[in-house]
Amino acid sequence: MTKVLVITGDAAEDLEVMYPYQRLLEEGYEVDIAAPARKKLQFVVHDFVDGFDTYTEKLGHTWPADLSFAEVDPEQYAAVVIPGGRAPEYLRGNKECQLVVQHFVEAGKPIAALCHGPLILAAVGALDGRSSSAYPALEPDLAAAGARWVDSPDHVDGVLVTGRAWPDHPQWMRAFLKVLREVAPA
Repeated sequence: MTKVLVITGDAAEDLEVMYPYQRLLEEGYEVDIAAPARKKLQFVVHDFVDGFDTYTEKLGHTWPADLSFAEVDPEQYAAVVIPGGRAPEYLRGNKECQLVVQHFVEAGKPIAALCHGPLILAAVGALDGRSSSAYPALEPDLAAAGARWVDSPDHVDGVLVTGRAWPDHPQWMRAFLKVLREVAPA
């Protein structure tokens, strides 16, 4: 069975982890969740409240990580998914995470990143000269990484598929699955 890796951690956006996880399982892929440690992760829910200038955060579901980054053999995986939330803000500095992600970049394997997920790609230099969607507030971060930010729910740049946030799930996953099926059918 073809395997896909999800890279995440505590404070990841609940929907941005669970939606691609379940969609990929539904499509017949084997899916592993990797985090800094093999443990139960605490996800969060981001939403907008009238009168707030930015999103609010509430506790979401808990879910176990299947592997620590140190345990991941990226050769076993056909693709990687990088959900958003706050997790990418600290994961981008994790050397083991960087090594795993760098494998997918260098091997030209499909990568799906949503919301703040492209911060990890920026940390490994994978966005230089490319275009990427992301949460709109990340436009300066993408520019600093050498990328052109695109306001799109399903931006495709080669095998990189990016979106802005969880409301983009249907378009983002449809585009990613099209790329993934071409390279690595379930």
